[in-house]
Amino acid sequence: MQLPAILIEDLVRAALKEDLGHGLDITSASVVPYDAQSRAVFKAREEGVLAGLIFGLSAFSHIDSDLSFDVYAQDGEVLEAGDTIAAIEGPAASILMAERVALNFMTHLSGIASLTRRYVLAVQGTDARIADTRKTLPGLRAVQKYAVRAGGGFNHRHGLDDCILIKDNHIAMAGGIASVLSRAKENAGHTVKIEIEVDTLDQLEQVLSHGGADIVMFDNFDIPTLKKGVEMAKGKIITEASGGVTLHTVREIAETGVEYISSGALTHSAPQMDIGLDIE
Repeated sequence: MQLPAILIEDLVRAALKEDLGHGLDITSASVVPYDAQSRAVFKAREEGVLAGLIFGLSAFSHIDSDLSFDVYAQDGEVLEAGDTIAAIEGPAASILMAERVALNFMTHLSGIASLTRRYVLAVQGTDARIADTRKTLPGLRAVQKYAVRAGGGFNHRHGLDDCILIKDNHIAMAGGIASVLSRAKENAGHTVKIEIEVDTLDQLEQVLSHGGADIVMFDNFDIPTLKKGVEMAKGKIITEASGGVTLHTVREIAETGVEYISSGALTHSAPQMDIGLDIE
């Protein structure tokens, strides 16, 4: 469960440049003695799943190569309130300069991982897997989807180029389900999956009759209709439910027998996990 170093560095550098402006932390430069040394520790202030630690440590190492680290937790680990995550030691002003960027990455990504874990636990004992969507912040999709994996979830497609996902507007523009599936099958490479969204059981029947899709997405189905759709599709096509998925509804959705449940809330509505950096 790793991310390419170049991706981490690019995002951390951009965040540091944004925060440093003209290159000076005027508060620390004004009040912290130049030769002051310090030790600071990241601590979880609530229960949650850690994600994005490498971004936090990278922020410090980009600011000052003289800083040293002790790491006590890893991404994907479930933390309790009070658990120590990592310690940073070295020039005090450098620690303060990188603090906010480090915490911004860690609290946001850990928040996504923690929310994902709650969804995963909510469907425990069923066959359903929790998946994300493309409803991510611009520029942060890869890392937000990484955080979903850290929380025990699965990734849906990463972009428009790695899976054919036919939605209602595609069906309308291409002349119907049979037409759109035929076109997709004709143009898809042998390694590309074809998924199609359906709004009704009649549409599902058309999809199953055609046979050109690998996955069917039930969009905003109520529970009785979803259960019937899953029964119709069982053994013929991979099933996914989407739309209206919350922590309050996800268990009932999973109990229909659907194989995947996708939710944009994992990335667009996850609250930050409370993590602090305390000076020892």
